[in-house]
Amino acid sequence: MRIVLLIFLLLAMAAVLYVLVRGVIGMASGKDVTGEQSQKWMQRRVLFQGLAVLIVLALLALAGSPGH
Repeated sequence: MRIVLLIFLLLAMAAVLYVLVRGVIGMASGKDVTGEQSQKWMQRRVLFQGLAVLIVLALLALAGSPGH
């Protein structure tokens, strides 16, 4: 179970990095005058970061449980 959670954590971290870079590139291009796309990328980044935190909490709970 820990291996699966670690794989999900790595995927969530990669998603955060991808969305962050994509959002920065989008802002730097100057095409998003209203900032609507930037907001969408920020929301996605926060979503993936929250998911990563939940996975870390699950890993910590699993590590603290007896008989892991």
